Amino acid sequence: MNSLKVGLLGIGTVGGGTYTVLKRNHEEISLRAGRKIEIVKIAERNVQRAKELTDGQIEVTNDLFSVVTDPNIDVVVELIGGYTLAKDVVLKAIEQGKHVVTANKALIALHGNEIFEAAKSKGVIVAYEAAVAGGIPIIKALREGLVANKIEWIAGIINGTTNFILTEMREKGLAFADVLGEAQRLGYAEADPTFDVEGIDAAHKLMIMSAIGFGIPMQFDKVYTEGITKLESKDIRYAEELGYRVKLLGITKRSLNGIELRVHPTLIPEKRLIANVNGAMNAVVVKGDAVGPTLYYGAGAGAEPTGSAVIADLVDVARMQNASVEQRVPYLAYHDSTSTATTPILPIDEISSAYYLRMRALDKPGVLAEVTKILGDRQISIDAMMQKEPQDGETEADIVILTHITVEKNMNSAIQAIEALQAIDGKLVRLRMEELNK
Repeated sequence: MNSLKVGLLGIGTVGGGTYTVLKRNHEEISLRAGRKIEIVKIAERNVQRAKELTDGQIEVTNDLFSVVTDPNIDVVVELIGGYTLAKDVVLKAIEQGKHVVTANKALIALHGNEIFEAAKSKGVIVAYEAAVAGGIPIIKALREGLVANKIEWIAGIINGTTNFILTEMREKGLAFADVLGEAQRLGYAEADPTFDVEGIDAAHKLMIMSAIGFGIPMQFDKVYTEGITKLESKDIRYAEELGYRVKLLGITKRSLNGIELRVHPTLIPEKRLIANVNGAMNAVVVKGDAVGPTLYYGAGAGAEPTGSAVIADLVDVARMQNASVEQRVPYLAYHDSTSTATTPILPIDEISSAYYLRMRALDKPGVLAEVTKILGDRQISIDAMMQKEPQDGETEADIVILTHITVEKNMNSAIQAIEALQAIDGKLVRLRMEELNK
């Protein structure tokens, strides 16, 4: 059988990892794919660097579209990032009848609907395992391994930079700004870390998993996104005293009224496996009605882990290239999603969660009674409470309350009323909590 000829767009971190793993394991990969997979042309701005990485054995150009339109290429692997030029080259590749493999989560989350529609009309494959959680095969698990299940919820640590920062804040008691500087020095965080620390990167990935899990179209503008920049080390410490860890989670749930789709710092019981995922590692928990909760753990980024996922997609293309569209795994797992496509995404005010509240209050009788009355009037019940002793000479103390599950709009109303009390100093800190056990 003829080899699968690949055009590689970008040979940076992921492209370099893809090339290295494919070269090192070519015999094993060929046996699994049933045919040889070979990179025959590379587009890279730094042509000299690309030639050095490949020992001059592969044709290199700085013209992306010359790869996309090359009639000898079967599959275009898009690893340039972004969602403007990347969108143009992917749509051009599809127009040329070429299969596409991409690691670009932003591209899929923002333009996936258009890309999949174009691919369907041309009968080509678009594969994107590497777009979510690096080397963890979570897309394949959702699209194939769990097809017997009605997915109930998905929750994941899907950004290694923020998980590294939160781990350091917990273990060393450092402030966010101090740990961010260390993360940048070590190469875990970019010079401009906004996409990571504000939760945008995680939101891209969550949108993709939600679309696969629930059969809804991409609608990234509806993902509630809250980062970790305002998180204080004392809240991480208080959470641990109460038996919880704080993680930036992407959470999507099926409810009676619609789909919850949110990224934010979250308290998780420390006994949960996912609560003990530390450093730059990723993990995703998927709850299916038949299988129960399942955990997927591994490296969420890096050259070879992500390259491994790219190659897994290339193997799928090699196996399924000549299959009819009906025989292939659907782009978003559903052959017909008409019954779920109009399922609404719930605004954050309508989601249900338990809550961690921290307030700075005057240390005098009656304050707690006022606070608990406000909560009780809104049908919010208290699960646990902790009051810290005032420091020498201080007249105020930190009060921490954990609540049972309530609707967010009720909690917003309660917070507004509590902050209006004369005995409360400043704004409350509110963090959401998830048990992740059922």
